[in-house]
Amino acid sequence: MKHGVYSILKARFLINEDANAAKNWRFILFVIGLAILMIANTQNYEQKVFKIVALTNEVKELRSDFVNKRSELMQLKMESTVAEQMVLKNIFPSEVPPVKIKVKTPVHHSFWDQFKLWQ
Repeated sequence: MKHGVYSILKARFLINEDANAAKNWRFILFVIGLAILMIANTQNYEQKVFKIVALTNEVKELRSDFVNKRSELMQLKMESTVAEQMVLKNIFPSEVPPVKIKVKTPVHHSFWDQFKLWQ
């Protein structure tokens, strides 16, 4: 048992002259390649997660900014706010309510309309 552990620690399975040493080296290189691929994949995944978190925070910020601007716009569109701004420019609201104007289009009579018996 002691001899087996000692030979593993000395890595004799990698330097033996038989065909098993070449197989062991290929397996070790394969495992190293897989480890590098796993590390690269994890790094790529973490970068995407950080980007998603940053974009989510930006969307939340923009949404709150939109809500604030929309409420400011609603405040500015109110009749009382507009009236206050107009008073500063010496423009006062009318005391008389507006009157709806109806325009009647003239009816064009044709020559044959004169000869109609019933209207």
